[in-house]
Amino acid sequence: MWITSCQLLDTVLDTECPTIYTQTMRKIKIIEGEYYHIFNRGNNKQNIFSDNRDWIRFLFLVLYFQSPVSFENISRPVSYFVKHRVFNINNQITEKLIANRYAELACFAFLPNHFHLIIRENKENGISQYMQRILNAYTKYFNTKYEKAGHLFQGPFKAVHVESNEQLLHLSAYIHRNPRETKEWKNNEHFYPFSSYQDYFQKNRWGKLLENRIIMDQFSSGEDYKKFTDKSGTKKETDNENLLPVFIDSD
Repeated sequence: MWITSCQLLDTVLDTECPTIYTQTMRKIKIIEGEYYHIFNRGNNKQNIFSDNRDWIRFLFLVLYFQSPVSFENISRPVSYFVKHRVFNINNQITEKLIANRYAELACFAFLPNHFHLIIRENKENGISQYMQRILNAYTKYFNTKYEKAGHLFQGPFKAVHVESNEQLLHLSAYIHRNPRETKEWKNNEHFYPFSSYQDYFQKNRWGKLLENRIIMDQFSSGEDYKKFTDKSGTKKETDNENLLPVFIDSD
């Protein structure tokens, strides 16, 4: 029996998965220099975003928690983004972050009750540190704001090792196609604000905070990448134990 990483999330979106995996699950060691598909959803399939500021705050965490650099008042850049559609973080801080990051973001998409990322392990335990900071910070924020308690996400984050360049390309396409079944973004997912698709199709809004060159250097233009994404469908890989979906503890 086969099961996809999409089916692991049991997502309501009827989109194709780029790779089909066997149902067996095991833990693996995340290897420095390798790329991983990282994903999770809300506990009991609940939504993890309730208003626009929630989406923006999660976006800030995903972009700016790639290194140990800390931020005292995240509400300020979030408020600035609401008005100006950019985060007002000075270049010196951003350059320090980029120079010291332990995980490198290549692709992302956030949906109402789940998220997908493609992350490169830059330093040992980098992805674990990165995801722990994001999930802990966002859960604390969300529970405080909405007077809730307990787990926001469904257990530890999930990770799948990206084994080949072909898998990487199809995975990015799958992630970017995720919003296409939502009514307001049907056939306009390349403009969806909370994914990196528009940063592939048009100018990269985030500069080196989103390192998409590993993928985009293989295409002549954003339009060329969009054509690939539009045509990308399910790709069945061989039954290789290194491709199996795994659960990764976030502690």
